[in-house]
Amino acid sequence: MTEGIEAITQASLSLALDAATLRHQTIANNIANAGTEGFVPQRLGFSSQMQEARRQLDEGRRIDARQLAAMAEAGFRLKPVSAGNGLPARVQLDSEVAQMAQNAVHYQALLKGLSRHMAILSTAVSDGKR
Repeated sequence: MTEGIEAITQASLSLALDAATLRHQTIANNIANAGTEGFVPQRLGFSSQMQEARRQLDEGRRIDARQLAAMAEAGFRLKPVSAGNGLPARVQLDSEVAQMAQNAVHYQALLKGLSRHMAILSTAVSDGKR
């Protein structure tokens, strides 16, 4: 049972950290190309994979580490940002910087969770001795 918990926790954290890293790179690319004529900003698409996982959980089905690994292998998708009229959007620097800050906080929270997880495993391995 604990092997299953360990595997799903590791896979979940790994997938979330990968997504946050790619999101950060995408936002940085948008900021770097803000003044480039014809540049179309992009967003990292991961919502469809997460919606599928939520649907499975809502149906009472379990998600295991193999399914999360398959989600990671399917990859994250970069999607061009379009304006309300269907034309490509322009980079909005204030919005991009705010999204980068939000993503940095998200990444830090994930790292803190990973650190706590590893501390629990370390305590379990050492039988609670310091």
